[in-house]
Amino acid sequence: MNRNRMRLICSRCSQSLPFRYQNMKCTCGGTLLVDYDVEQIASMLTKEALVQRYPSMWRYYELLPVSKPDCIVSLGEGWTPLLRMYESEKKLPIRQLWVKREEQNPTGSFKSRGFSAAVSLLKEAGVTKAAVPSNGNAAGALAAYAARAGIAAYAFIPRDCPPLIVQECTDYGAHTFLVDGLIHDAGAIIDAGKDEQGWVNVGTLREPGRVEGKKTMGLELAEQLGWKLPDVIIYPTGGGSGIIGMWKAFRELQALGWIDGPLPRFVCVQEEGCQPVVDGLAARAQVSAVSAEGACKPNPTGMRVPNPPDLELVLSTVEQSGGTAIALPAEQIASAAASLGALGISASPEGAATWAGLLAGCDSGWLRPTDSVVLFNTSHALKYATLAGLTQPRTIRSYADFRSL
Repeated sequence: MNRNRMRLICSRCSQSLPFRYQNMKCTCGGTLLVDYDVEQIASMLTKEALVQRYPSMWRYYELLPVSKPDCIVSLGEGWTPLLRMYESEKKLPIRQLWVKREEQNPTGSFKSRGFSAAVSLLKEAGVTKAAVPSNGNAAGALAAYAARAGIAAYAFIPRDCPPLIVQECTDYGAHTFLVDGLIHDAGAIIDAGKDEQGWVNVGTLREPGRVEGKKTMGLELAEQLGWKLPDVIIYPTGGGSGIIGMWKAFRELQALGWIDGPLPRFVCVQEEGCQPVVDGLAARAQVSAVSAEGACKPNPTGMRVPNPPDLELVLSTVEQSGGTAIALPAEQIASAAASLGALGISASPEGAATWAGLLAGCDSGWLRPTDSVVLFNTSHALKYATLAGLTQPRTIRSYADFRSL
């Protein structure tokens, strides 16, 4: 990819700027996103040509921002299964249902996509140190991809982060620190030390790669469904870069002429107690009143982001799609995890929240009998396991012991 085929464009004022690796804020306060010369790409690439390519997210290389192929850092991410839920369709008042199984990515979550792209850009730029504030899965993904690239990784995560995710970071060799606070407190530590330590902050919307990597979920979904998009996408939402990326993907596919018809309606699912997208859509004039201090009491998952980096962009994306947002109690999300487990799907709390959101949307009538729906299971359940929470099966020595139970 010739770097001249890419620029950055402000999501708010539409100012166009030369591509850069860091500082994704426009002077107006909007987020800068990568803008491609779609006409030139259309002259080089057809959707039919994709069929012959390797099944990873890098099959969409022309629509990703890395200009030097030898800088691509990959662990085999992307092209995750899209599982049709036939039996569930029979029981629910919708037309079709799929689960996009992002837990099958190399680091057990969709974060693999964003960090494959982000770390590739770090390598291209000659960066030697990268730091991330994270609720867990982003830290694990940075640790893995930075190890692959030979870049030093620094992970700053809330101290109540699931212990297996903390272990994952250290196993990949990342310098890992528990923070007495939430994800924005972790980000403040990185910002305070980045000049002295030489860190590049790869937090949400701080560089161009993570949105572009997550965008491939949308490109992939379209290709797997024969270039016909679903009516509804239900997605667990924290910082919101997945929503931003997929919407961007759909608009780019429209520009390429690869899809037509209406775009999916996004349903953002959050946990009660930390619901800035839900509150923002309910009262646009009061979104800035969402307080990070004391307002966030839900479980430590990827949905626990009290101050999304560009809440306005997330809200406008959901509104443009004709979508909505819903906050659900932790108990309902836990029940949904058990339901998905009974269907053979290992779902993290974030992924389980989409199943709970599906049921809530059916109950309220927001989902229509004619709707086709895709749920994104963004992470593996076992990453959230704790010794205290593990089920202990009974121990037996013989069949006679079994019979006596």
